Amino acid sequence: MVYFLHRVLWKQVLVLPDALDDAQDRCVVQEEASPYSLVSICLDVLVATLEQWCSKRPDGTLCLPEHWRKLTDRTAAIFQGKQTNLKQISIQRAKLSAAAFTRAFCHHKLVQVNATSVDSELLAPDIIHALQSSAWIQENLQCLVLDSASVPQDSRLLTLGQFIGIRTLSVANVSFWSEDLVSVSHLPKLESLDISNTLVTNISALLTCKDRLRSLTMHYLKCLTMTSPQILAVLGQLTCLLHLDISNHKHLRSDLAICLLQQKNILPNLVSLDISGGLDITDEVVESFLQQRPDMQFVGLLSTNAGYANFFITKQGLKVAGGANIHQLSEALSRYGNRSCFLKETLCMLFKETLSLCAILPAILKNLPVQFTGSACILNLIRQNLAKGMPIRLLSEVTCLLFEATKNFPFYKQLQMNCLLSLTNSRILCEVPFDRQKLLTIIRQKTTENLKDATFLFTLKALWNLTDESPSACKYFIENEGLAVIIQVLENNVAEVRELSPKLMTEDVLKHIINLLQSTNIEVSYFAAGVIAHLTCECDRQHWLSRDLQMSDLLQHLHVTLQNWPSSQCKMSAFVTYRSFKAFSPLLGNFSQPEVQLWALWAVHHVCSGDPSKYCKLLVEGGGLQLVCDIQEHGQANAQVRQMAASILEDFRMHFTSYQRLPTAPVPSLT
Repeated sequence: MVYFLHRVLWKQVLVLPDALDDAQDRCVVQEEASPYSLVSICLDVLVATLEQWCSKRPDGTLCLPEHWRKLTDRTAAIFQGKQTNLKQISIQRAKLSAAAFTRAFCHHKLVQVNATSVDSELLAPDIIHALQSSAWIQENLQCLVLDSASVPQDSRLLTLGQFIGIRTLSVANVSFWSEDLVSVSHLPKLESLDISNTLVTNISALLTCKDRLRSLTMHYLKCLTMTSPQILAVLGQLTCLLHLDISNHKHLRSDLAICLLQQKNILPNLVSLDISGGLDITDEVVESFLQQRPDMQFVGLLSTNAGYANFFITKQGLKVAGGANIHQLSEALSRYGNRSCFLKETLCMLFKETLSLCAILPAILKNLPVQFTGSACILNLIRQNLAKGMPIRLLSEVTCLLFEATKNFPFYKQLQMNCLLSLTNSRILCEVPFDRQKLLTIIRQKTTENLKDATFLFTLKALWNLTDESPSACKYFIENEGLAVIIQVLENNVAEVRELSPKLMTEDVLKHIINLLQSTNIEVSYFAAGVIAHLTCECDRQHWLSRDLQMSDLLQHLHVTLQNWPSSQCKMSAFVTYRSFKAFSPLLGNFSQPEVQLWALWAVHHVCSGDPSKYCKLLVEGGGLQLVCDIQEHGQANAQVRQMAASILEDFRMHFTSYQRLPTAPVPSLT
């Protein structure tokens, strides 16, 4: 027996049968002279790299390119061979020829076929004829859906009666005649039948399958010549019926539904009844009918005068498609998506319902249970990262409502936490227009209260995320008398904006920062050091000439403080976060101020220690790794600074080398 060894060219997450490792630990495949089928290998590769071929929907699920979904004669040919084993096919709205359909699908052992709205090039008789070419399908096909398929004028579908295995048949919106109904009624296993909007004039043939039919849908049978009593005489004998749909267009003014409701002991086993569009239907008669059938699970009452009684709200386990409230309208939308007459009316009623909501909105804004629940829902959506898929206008309205809730319920801590945590979302803060003065007011209030609780922490996080790498936001806070607040909470982001640095260059501010720098609280000292590092690095020297407190004094204080700090791998009570290391570039490249470089390196090492996968990547992509390498290789750099740079390169070497965008200079080996 002959074997071949070859290297696997695709990703090594794939493990094919007989997979081995060679001397260099490379995955190889041992196979016989006949190789694995190309289809199998291609499918394995596609499955392993699926995300590369797909785009993501807003909810995170994967979506193939739209042009891949189009089933044509060419693409359907994939299924002509015996490599695939199809049991179910759905060719809805596909454009196929009869020949292509036959070649691609009719040699498979199909049990379900859905040809809803298939292009008129493939006629319903052609589908039936093609499926009949397989004796296996003719005997074993269980479900056939031909809704809205084309049928030539004066043609009949009598041969449907030859599919003896069919349990579910749907021919809605098809030229399906009474003679065709006679044919399919003899199907020995038929349990579910949909003849909506067909040309049937007489349903008496259904008596042939009265002992097995469980579901009957006959919406909008506009050609019926039978009277309501004659129709009920037939329906009353369908003793196994569980689901019945006799809904109608309102303009037909049919009394069939009310006649059915007034019949005693008719269809006692029903669990689902749709009588939408029926004439003269009232709450009382429907309620009486349902009470006689306690197992009812659904009733369709759209375009009727019923569904408004309290009974329909309190009845456990009963779903109602109607127009009495939002829940009924929602049910109607989910059930009547392919019935334009009902869909139009549902949307009109939904529009009126939303208009009435505007009238009670002011009261809702001051209802604590509603606002608390709403704030929790918003927070949940944002935590699932769904804010990315929301329109800006909608997010703007949501943001305004969050501010309104914090104002109306200042002492309800959990609601405050929900709202403030939602406001920390970066997309809301950076892309959504809102009144920033309101956020500044909240920050002032929280800092004045001096309560070191979770709401204060979330307030600071919102301020940080708003101003991070956003000079316009920083400028806004300075111009709106936010300097005192910014200094009180050590807002580093403002100090990073070069043109705003002079605003911080006052004696009182600098002395206050030095006092905070000497704090025993590492978080306070860290942010104070960051402010000093940016001020001494970014401010022009002319701003220091008239100061009693000189730059050298600040750098000396910074140096002494850094020597007393714990390891950069220490834990802080609030983890520091950055969008990028863009603001660190001038600090890392400032060889004339080693104190500034040391703070920047300490900060980089600290955040990389806390979340290496995120921040090592940011450092590589932003060019920061190259700057760290430059420091380590710089012969004139401060020894302590070089040691810190070397620690970063060594401690996170594995993370740096896992990214493709490495700096031009190699990471030095440390010996």
